[in-house]
Amino acid sequence: MNSVLIRNARLVDDGHEFYADLLVSHGRIVKIGRSIEGENATLEIDANGQWLLPGMIDDQVHFREPGSPAKGSIYTESRAAVAGGITSFMDMPNTNPATLTLEALADKKRRAAINSVANYGFHFGVSHDNLDTVAALNPSEVAGVKVFMGASTGNMLVDDSKTLERLFAEVPTILLAHCEHTPSIDANSAKLRERFGEHLPHDAHALIRNAEACYRSSSLAVELAKRHDTRLHVLHLTTARELELFEDKPLAHKRITAEVCLHHLLFDDRDYPDFGNQIKCNPAIKSEADRDALRRALLSNRLDVIGSDHAPHTWAEKQLSYAQAPSGLPLVQHALPALLELVADGVLPITTLVAKTSHRVADLFAIPDRGYLREGYWADLVLIQPEPEGVAVSRQPILSQCGWTPFARHNFRHRVSTTLVSGQVAWHDNRLHDGCQGLPLRFMR
Repeated sequence: MNSVLIRNARLVDDGHEFYADLLVSHGRIVKIGRSIEGENATLEIDANGQWLLPGMIDDQVHFREPGSPAKGSIYTESRAAVAGGITSFMDMPNTNPATLTLEALADKKRRAAINSVANYGFHFGVSHDNLDTVAALNPSEVAGVKVFMGASTGNMLVDDSKTLERLFAEVPTILLAHCEHTPSIDANSAKLRERFGEHLPHDAHALIRNAEACYRSSSLAVELAKRHDTRLHVLHLTTARELELFEDKPLAHKRITAEVCLHHLLFDDRDYPDFGNQIKCNPAIKSEADRDALRRALLSNRLDVIGSDHAPHTWAEKQLSYAQAPSGLPLVQHALPALLELVADGVLPITTLVAKTSHRVADLFAIPDRGYLREGYWADLVLIQPEPEGVAVSRQPILSQCGWTPFARHNFRHRVSTTLVSGQVAWHDNRLHDGCQGLPLRFMR
């Protein structure tokens, strides 16, 4: 691998900001110092005061491979990810076929080894009939085990009490839960259809998949985890009430953790009239009060990580009626620039954002030598260029296969100028470097 010397950068790491040079060789950070001299690097970058961050580690993406090439693939979505400052991703199991067998898991790893420019890991899925396989999993072979405790597709919805009891008791590694209470969702939907017929308005989504539906499921997950001492990670919290279920204490002292996703931090239910199905997702984007509670919780240890839940669908699908349009947003290409709007607005310190998108993700999933700016660690790096006048998203090419973004109307005040993945240049000067090859993430459990 080539060497890279980044000069005059403003490093953000482990709660601190400081100016330094950083040298990369053989894929790893080999030196951090005030002024690094006497090195003949293959590439030298003058950061000129840009922020230098550890790349975002996204714990939740849906790259749609195998099964939905019109929506996305590891090839297309990993390229969009590095343009958005994501250097590592963990892909969800609800593909076609679903990742419910060791053969399906091996197939995904093979595809990523050929096609991914970002580092990669894969979550294993749960169904009613693969619990023996789940119980026998090697914890170092999967990022985590994902259970849909709410409405999903195919046979991945697990709502039987006996199955859940066994899963929480026997799962050998971290269990990730999508929590929505299906009977509540069905009842809410029926009531709204009595009122509106089949022509439901877009903002009905937040009423159908409401706070009660989320709380009933997430509280059950937490209760099961406490009873069985399960290492539980609850995905994409959307409500203020759910925050009560999680403790405000350091990650190392917790068995139950929680994620929030960027769209639940940036949108609220007032946006449905303007964005419609573009922001239809599960769980639903909810009220301004819920959004603000999630933002405040990031300032504590109650919310541990920020993910994207990148879930692309075609533009044609999103133009269907509310009832027919699928749920999910393409987000990885604009992940860090969108989140940096919270920094620009004074909602989050940059050190907190880095902790929740890099440090804590590496810690939570036991990923060694990544997620920090430290000598000896893999060089997963992102340079962030401030753009005080704003950069119009509409003027940028969309790299995701689906070809659209919910941020098309936005002007972001920061952009990703350079992304290094395992020491390789993946994105630089608004251009992809296609020769970059991501590495498999290791999980030291």
